[in-house]
Amino acid sequence: MNREENVPSGAFAFEGFRFDQRRGELLRLDQMGQATPVPIGSRACALLGLLLDEGGGVVSKVRILDRVWCGTFVADANLTVQISALRRVLGRGRDGSSLIQTVHGRGYRLAVPVRRLTSATARENSEPAMPDKPSIAVLPLANLSDDRRQQYFADGMAEEIITALSRIPSLFVIARGSSFTYRGPGVDVKRVGRELGVRYVLEGSVRKSGRAVRITAQLTEAETRLQLWAERFDGALDRIFELQDSVATSVAAMIEPTLEANEISRSRQRPTEDLNAYDWYLRALPDCLAYNAEPLLRAREALEQAIACDPRFGRAIALAASCRQMLACAGWGEDPWTNRQAAIELARRALQVANDDPMVLAESARVLAYFDNEEIDAAIGLVERAVALNPSYARGWYWNGWIRLYAGDPELATAHFETSLRLNPRPTTQAFMTSIGVAYFFCGRYEEAVDALLAGLQVAPFWPTTYRFLAASWEMLGRHAEARQIVDRLRKLTPALASPADRSMMPPFRKHMDRYLESLRRAAGEELVAG
Repeated sequence: MNREENVPSGAFAFEGFRFDQRRGELLRLDQMGQATPVPIGSRACALLGLLLDEGGGVVSKVRILDRVWCGTFVADANLTVQISALRRVLGRGRDGSSLIQTVHGRGYRLAVPVRRLTSATARENSEPAMPDKPSIAVLPLANLSDDRRQQYFADGMAEEIITALSRIPSLFVIARGSSFTYRGPGVDVKRVGRELGVRYVLEGSVRKSGRAVRITAQLTEAETRLQLWAERFDGALDRIFELQDSVATSVAAMIEPTLEANEISRSRQRPTEDLNAYDWYLRALPDCLAYNAEPLLRAREALEQAIACDPRFGRAIALAASCRQMLACAGWGEDPWTNRQAAIELARRALQVANDDPMVLAESARVLAYFDNEEIDAAIGLVERAVALNPSYARGWYWNGWIRLYAGDPELATAHFETSLRLNPRPTTQAFMTSIGVAYFFCGRYEEAVDALLAGLQVAPFWPTTYRFLAASWEMLGRHAEARQIVDRLRKLTPALASPADRSMMPPFRKHMDRYLESLRRAAGEELVAG
């Protein structure tokens, strides 16, 4: 292996791929050098890093198990599955042979030249390109309140500032899910800018004491670490929205002097005037991103409290609709029909009270498209309006991708998922890899679907949709034993095997539903009724 003279970066180039071990990112390069992310699970990622680090040398099975599984006893089949997954992802070399060779009695090796990249080369080739307009990441605000439990309030303030900045078309704003991974003291803004592909980083803190609130903020140019601006904003709790606007307006004025100072205030609608409703809404936000029954039920209860305080709080209503849809999809909580009806009613109600809020548009569109095939075209119009109003809305692009899947256009769905990923390079939406896997399934790319769905299980091991499509994908590959094993695991999570067999509870998936149901039926041993 050619080891370039520099501090090792943990990044490698080999046979049309580039791999960043530190970030766990595998990229496939085309003939023009354009990079496409390749979904890869954490086990496969660690295994690939070990093989690359050896540079063509043989790595023993004992060493792999010790490194990848940290000495935990696992069956040999687990290693075989990971090797097979990597072989499917990497494909074959120019001579038609596998890039990973089995050396019988000894272990495994990579059979292609490997080049370790220098730190500079790794940055140039594996990190996001800088957008062609001013770009910013808002880091989580530190909670300086006496009550440590007020962190949710500080996170809510940061999210509202992100939302306000995102409404400015001339700014590129990283989504909360990625910027919030840089939590805690001592964050290197230069590293943040490099890894997220942004020019500016906003940091700060929130102190809430009684009815008084203080927000401090500082804007830094990431590459030079030069502090461009710092300010303190004091106000009363009942004027919190004005404080948020003041922060966002000041930041925008520093980044883009041509912006009118009041552009944010003109484009942003108050989510609610009721502070109790707003507090319940902030409490619900983290749980809404969890693909598990208990946090979703907890979020639903908090949102019901928010709506009781303010019956016209559009965002709370839309998010409540989304929670109900997820519960119906998984078969959790009340019977699915109750959640279905509530979700539809809440989505329509949210559109009535806040039809120019991008979040309300996108969440409501997804819910309506999921439950009613005839609503898909209208839902496309709603979600397209959402991302037009807020081009930096990563979750809007994410739901745009799902609605395109429902509409029977998996290729366009994949493109929208990729847009969401650029705006949110470190997605905390735990079903993101599941989304990619479903798109691959409907594109007929079953091996890639399996890899993506297995990666999805690494971060969201309780989400039934992942198991459903993984079983269907294994079945389409003729791997009946693996498909049946996944179905058995699915049964332990929910009684709703296919979401369930009643088609009114399933996503519509125009043009593709029969293929999905038939493969899932075979995986379940003929037990699934097609509806």
